[in-house]
Amino acid sequence: MEQYKQEFIEFMVESDVLKFGEFTLKSGRKSPFFMNAGAYVTGSQLRRLGEYYAKAIHAHYGTDFDVLFGPAYKGIPLAVVTAVAFSDLYGKEVRYCSDRKEEKDHGADKGSFLGSTLKDGDRVVMIEDVTTSGKSMEETVPKVKGAADVEIVGLIVSLNRMEVGKGGEKCALDEVKDLYGFETNAIVSMAEVVEHLYNKECQGKIVIDDTLKAAIDAYYEQYGAK
Repeated sequence: MEQYKQEFIEFMVESDVLKFGEFTLKSGRKSPFFMNAGAYVTGSQLRRLGEYYAKAIHAHYGTDFDVLFGPAYKGIPLAVVTAVAFSDLYGKEVRYCSDRKEEKDHGADKGSFLGSTLKDGDRVVMIEDVTTSGKSMEETVPKVKGAADVEIVGLIVSLNRMEVGKGGEKCALDEVKDLYGFETNAIVSMAEVVEHLYNKECQGKIVIDDTLKAAIDAYYEQYGAK
């Protein structure tokens, strides 16, 4: 496993973003783990988060793209910090763009978007925190495609939960890929999280012991993507 992935897994735990226990998800599923990207709140956390996203984007999509698009609301800071990190790490200037939940009808920046204007020919990488159902893409992709003649290169999320999406067979990322025809990737998958943390110390304690590993295995037995 790449070094940046190992570091990112520990970073999620240290930042209290990835938690283990018993959680009821929005879908109603009872999950032994939960991710809350809203827990990245400090300057140093956001700087590191942008660096991990930038490294993953570079690994999967290289530098041949023009715009990072982060769907409102959580995608807005993700697009911003990752654009900064991409410039710092790879010397590549990419623009950021996000949509507005409500269109602004006044001022110099009126319209449906924040940040850069999308232009014909732009190559766009979509950036999100975690995709469990793919529902956000149903709203976002038509907006992006409708704004200009752009090519969506791919989608990057921080964590692939690896559980079935709406179709009941494939994970949400694979469903998005099949539906829209662009690549979908994550900084890490839950399989990589378990591989890295199982019976290993993180911050002086074992995060995933035998009991928790059994609960995670049982969860994927029921909800894991084929």
